[in-house]
Amino acid sequence: MPLHLPAQAAEPGFHLGDIYAVGLFAGGIALLFALVALSRERDRAFSSAIVYLLMGAVLSIALQACGVGLLDPLADAQLLERASEIAVVIALFSVGIRLDRRFSWRGWSSTARLIGLAMPLTIVAVATFGHLLMGLSLGAAIVLGAALAPTDPVLAGEVQVGAPGEGGEEEPRFALTSEAGLNDGLAFPFVFLGLLVAGTEGGWGIEWALSDLLYAITVGLAFGALGGWALGAATSALRERGWLLAQYDGWLAIAGVLAIYGATEIVGAYGFLAAFAGGLAFRRRERGHEYHGPVHEGASVVEKVGEFALILLLGSTVTLAGLAEAGVAGWVLAVVLLLAIRPISVLLSFTGSRLHRREKLFIGWFGVRGIGSFYYVAVAIGAGVLGAGEAMTIYWTVIVCVGLSIVVHGLSGAPVTRRMGLKPP
Repeated sequence: MPLHLPAQAAEPGFHLGDIYAVGLFAGGIALLFALVALSRERDRAFSSAIVYLLMGAVLSIALQACGVGLLDPLADAQLLERASEIAVVIALFSVGIRLDRRFSWRGWSSTARLIGLAMPLTIVAVATFGHLLMGLSLGAAIVLGAALAPTDPVLAGEVQVGAPGEGGEEEPRFALTSEAGLNDGLAFPFVFLGLLVAGTEGGWGIEWALSDLLYAITVGLAFGALGGWALGAATSALRERGWLLAQYDGWLAIAGVLAIYGATEIVGAYGFLAAFAGGLAFRRRERGHEYHGPVHEGASVVEKVGEFALILLLGSTVTLAGLAEAGVAGWVLAVVLLLAIRPISVLLSFTGSRLHRREKLFIGWFGVRGIGSFYYVAVAIGAGVLGAGEAMTIYWTVIVCVGLSIVVHGLSGAPVTRRMGLKPP
């Protein structure tokens, strides 16, 4: 009787392993490198994301040498969207738990300047560059601007606020952390604006303002605040009755944020905003409770795993032909975005602020681009409104911008932070 073995099973006799076995070996080695990179992160002058990016590039070369097809940004847009979505959602909840500052206009004025002024200025500047110098349609240019405007809650940990109870809420750190928590959700309406401009001839302005701005933002924040508060109350009640053991506190963040995010998305509001607001509300339910540390630690572990997996995944899709899709103008945009658009937008936004010029420059320099940008691009591609040529140009331009950001911000994070006199997070 012939043997019917699955493809991944061992076969009789001497033979070499298939690509599945090679993949397991490469995955194990990559994970080992990631664990070492994370363990030594505070001792190095560069971030672990740089290591992931390099490993992804090596993996891309290896896959192409083995004849294995890489991810297609158009055909696999939904996979990229879902993977980046989960990573960003967990990171946003984790960011919310870290922030302990009480709500007041003065306390959150830096955040308001970054969200209300710097982000729109960045969107307009990038969209203008994309439309005039890259030849993108107005709608596609707005999508590119919205995708590249948010700072990243996953990759910018080196310059953000540390874990709950550790302090370190210096104004530059707090501004970057709170900005990253909010602008990943508030870029959504501008992505939709670009898609509407690209796909319609008009008549959408009022509907966009009511649904994508007023309703989705308000309900997203409300659901997040209520959900985070309810999660904190339920956690306390379950702990008091012995129904929730302390060793599972680390999983609370995952369970809670998925429920909050899912409920918000069900009613058509912005789940990213709800995830961040949920973390804030959860922290404020019992400000000094001991479970905040383990809950944040659990979210942080998943956040780091997501960062590793996505940077490795996206790095493994990189090809020379793909990088050429961005064109010379796309590469120029990456440099201009990091060296001019972001810093100038921040400096203009903080006109009249009490912050020292060094602090403004610190905030302006560390506008880290990252995983959220890929989520927005994947959403835009999946909508099917953009032409294939424009979609590829936007995707690879984002690849270039994020890759450059990972390198330059990863190398400068530790030394600049020390020079500013800020403690490690």
